[in-house]
Amino acid sequence: MATDDLTLVKRVRGGDQRAFKLLVERYQRKVYAVALGMLKDKEEAMDVSQEAFVKVYKYLDHFKGDASFYTWLYRITVNICIDIIRKRAGAGGEAVEFDETLPMDVSEANIGALGSRLGTNPQKSALRRELAEKIQEALASVPEKHRAILLLREVEGMSYEDLSRTLDIPKGTVMSRLFHARAKVQKILSQYLELDEAKSGVGSE
Repeated sequence: MATDDLTLVKRVRGGDQRAFKLLVERYQRKVYAVALGMLKDKEEAMDVSQEAFVKVYKYLDHFKGDASFYTWLYRITVNICIDIIRKRAGAGGEAVEFDETLPMDVSEANIGALGSRLGTNPQKSALRRELAEKIQEALASVPEKHRAILLLREVEGMSYEDLSRTLDIPKGTVMSRLFHARAKVQKILSQYLELDEAKSGVGSE
């Protein structure tokens, strides 16, 4: 049976290097996936993964244990990514923000419905791969704070409560940002699917 995270943290604090290695092995792929989703650069994502665990080790005494270890780890990872994205923007990139006060139309932000439209037909595997690329492109167009929340919710499956703790924002802000991120990606992907179905006849019987 796998040792739980808090037990491993206690062992690391006691000088157990193997316990830290187990934590790294447990979460390094997820940390890399989050970083890659935000930065769209494999080398930068690898650097972020390493930096995140260096910070975890350095500041482990600051981890209070009132939230889960992975929530704390993801907060560190997302903050590193946001710093990188802001540096990019400062070097000539353009930061775009959403107006979170706009009314929310839930019917326009159901990103989960997009994947189901492709079904599981093997003939559509190439289309699904292409869709995955379009999802990455769509995510790249979303501001960093919305991109982070969408990745952590849709890819990592975090609850609203965990997102609130990870990003240190109210639950209502979590829901607002998540809505706007989904709406943005939904719009881009819907346009792509409509064009592709018209071209390939995917939507026909």
